[in-house]
Amino acid sequence: MEGGIYNNDWARAAKNHKVPGAGAACNHYNLFQSDFAIAKQIGLNAYRMSIEWSRIEPQEGVFDEDAIEHYRKMIRAVKENGMIPFVTIWHFTIPVWLSNKGGMIAKEAPYLFARYSSFVIEKLGREADFWVTINEPLVFAGNGYLRGKWPPFEKNVFNFARVYVNLVRCHRLSYKKMKLKNEFIQIGIAKNNVDLIAGKNPFLKIGAKIARIVRNSLFLRLIRNHQDFIGINYYFHKKLGVDENLPESDMGWQIYPKGLLSVLDEVAVFKKPIYITENGIADRHDEKRAGFIREHVNILEDAIAKGIPVRGYFHWSLLDNFEWAEGFNERFGLIHIDYDSQKRTIKDSAFSYRKIIEENQNR
Repeated sequence: MEGGIYNNDWARAAKNHKVPGAGAACNHYNLFQSDFAIAKQIGLNAYRMSIEWSRIEPQEGVFDEDAIEHYRKMIRAVKENGMIPFVTIWHFTIPVWLSNKGGMIAKEAPYLFARYSSFVIEKLGREADFWVTINEPLVFAGNGYLRGKWPPFEKNVFNFARVYVNLVRCHRLSYKKMKLKNEFIQIGIAKNNVDLIAGKNPFLKIGAKIARIVRNSLFLRLIRNHQDFIGINYYFHKKLGVDENLPESDMGWQIYPKGLLSVLDEVAVFKKPIYITENGIADRHDEKRAGFIREHVNILEDAIAKGIPVRGYFHWSLLDNFEWAEGFNERFGLIHIDYDSQKRTIKDSAFSYRKIIEENQNR
C-alpha cells in the first residue's frame, strides 16, 4: 500500500521477475493525509497501519530516524482525524540484509526482530496504545516455505516448522522487550483463522480437526502468556469433501459469515479481548462488498450476545491494494485506486459501511 519500497526481500524477488512488483502501489506513504481524511469521511474511528522494517532498519543495526519521524507523522495524522491507531510492527516483508542471513529461519531472527520491535516502541510507543507484532504468521510461513509462492520460494515442511517455531519466539521475545520499553501499551497478534470443517467422512473429520488446531489454535496457545488481545483475520470457510455451492469472492474464497462465529468461539477460550483485524472481500465490481460487511457485522452482534469479548472490527481494506502474488488484480478496497493517476474514488460499499457505522456507533 505504501509504495516506494525497494530494500526488502519482496522487492528483490520482483526485480528478478519471481513475483509481481509493487512499485508506487497506492503511494499511501506520501498521500496518507488525504487517505485519512477519506477514512474520517467514511466514519472510521480506528485505523490499522503497518511499519516497514526495511525503512526503519535499512542496514543491520543501522536505524533511520527520518523514517521513524515519518511514521510518527502518520500515526499522529490518524489521531488528528479522530481515529485510534492500531500499528503492526511486521507485515510479511523483511530487509534484504536479513534475507541474506537466511530470513526468518535464521537462528538469530527472533533476537533481530525483537531488537527492531523494541526500537520502534522506544521511539513511537507513546504515539499509539495498540500494537500488533506479526501479521498472519502462518500465511507467511505457508506461502514462503510450504507452497513456494513467496520469498524464499521453498516447499519444505521441515523449514516450515522451523520458521513456525521462530515466529513464536519472535513474538514472545518482542512482547517482553516492548513491555520493558512501555508497560502501558497493548500488544497482540493478527492471526488468520479459517473455518475449516468436514462432511460425513470420518477421516476428513479427523483431518479437519488436526488442520484446525495447527492452523487456528496452536500458535495462539504457544503465545497465550504473551498477548494482551487477539487479532483475528477472517476471510473464508472450507468444508472438506463437500461442494456447498456457496458464493465466492473474486479470489475463489467461499463467503460464509457464520464461519466467523465458529472462529470466534474457538479463540474465546483464551479470555482476551478480540479485535477483527481483517475481514474483507476481493470484489472488483463492488457488487458483494456491502452485503458481505453487513452480514459479518451481524455475526459480531451474535458473538457479543454470547459473551464473546469482541471489541472492534477493521474492514480490509480502506484502499485497493497490492495483493502480493496476485499483484494489482484483486480489489479489496472501500476506495478505488487508479494506479496510473493515483486518483481515489469512494465506492458505493463505503457509503453502505458508513451507514452501518452510524447505526452502531452508540451501542
